[in-house]
Amino acid sequence: MTAPWDVVVVGARVAGASTALLLARAGLRVLCLDRARHGSDTLSTHALMRPGTLLLRQWGLLDPIVEAGTPAVRRTVFHYGDETVSVTIRPAAGVDALYAPRRTVIDRVIADAAAEAGAVVRFGTAVTGLLRDGDGRVTGVTTRARDGSADAERAALVVGADGRRSAVADWVRAPVRAAGHASSAVLYGYWSGLAADGYEWFYRPGVSAGLIPTNDGLTCVFLGTDPATMDRLVRGGGTGAALDRLAAECGVGARLAAGRRADAVRHVRGVPGRLRRAWGPGWALAGDAGQWKDPLSTHGMTDALRDAELLARAVVAAPGPGRRQRDALAGYERARDRFARPLLDASERVAGYGWDLPGVRRLLMDLSAVMADEVDLISSLPAAPWNAPALARPA
Repeated sequence: MTAPWDVVVVGARVAGASTALLLARAGLRVLCLDRARHGSDTLSTHALMRPGTLLLRQWGLLDPIVEAGTPAVRRTVFHYGDETVSVTIRPAAGVDALYAPRRTVIDRVIADAAAEAGAVVRFGTAVTGLLRDGDGRVTGVTTRARDGSADAERAALVVGADGRRSAVADWVRAPVRAAGHASSAVLYGYWSGLAADGYEWFYRPGVSAGLIPTNDGLTCVFLGTDPATMDRLVRGGGTGAALDRLAAECGVGARLAAGRRADAVRHVRGVPGRLRRAWGPGWALAGDAGQWKDPLSTHGMTDALRDAELLARAVVAAPGPGRRQRDALAGYERARDRFARPLLDASERVAGYGWDLPGVRRLLMDLSAVMADEVDLISSLPAAPWNAPALARPA
């Protein structure tokens, strides 16, 4: 029997909605499911790097994100103790600025584009399990809607794009190829009246911070340290006292005091990074489901967009079960790991806070080199059916 869907994508945020969008534009029958509400928010550092911005431009989605009031970022400023290094974002590979959209903006733009392309995108629908054939191959998913009704959806391929706590990855027992040990603990919040000179990153021994301009005149602020230190600070005086202490140590205390906090500060204890196998019989993983790095890398959304591009190319090359699909998905994993492994290694060392200032500069240079390689790869890929006609290749 022919499955009613070519692909079921579990998760409709950046990784999942992007994968659904590209496959639908290529003419595949795609169902994309998410238990959350359409346009709901989620915790994020928001910052897109050049590879992610380039992909959004090629897909024709950068304009609606800009039109939603997302400010252009034309400078990155690194504060290493008392030393400041400013880097101008120069036009290259079709990108003349970076952006840090709120998740209520970028997730909605991509999901709406996927639906417009012909994908069926259902929110408020939880995936409760996987269907398998007699050989153990994944053949679809079971679901439960908000009204409690249960259903089953069959597909030739199931893509897990359901985040770092991916149920799909757990159900298929995706092997962990590489695992980190370090993780940061981070305080997140939004400030108004806080002017940031582009992306601003702060590093001092044992602490770090970021100021990231986003929508609605707000700046996303994060302050990080190792989990033991964060736990001690929070126990001693709550998140407010921890915020004040870390802000002072990072050198951003006066700037935060001059602005106005727009909402509650959230305390997130990190999870060590890991890299999982990206595919198996009837399934594949994209974004945080397959590779999770400490959020201090600020590369999560860019990773998700890159995974969607590479995975979609593999699926379109071989949409049906068999050796060709296995070879194509194995190629996707190799391409993903070319970037995911060095990004994981560098992020692990940054999150460990064992560095001195010269050391963290070297680590950030390593991250920058990987991102440059990503841009080179994306720029060299042949035109795909999902690229906006006028933007199929960067200028």
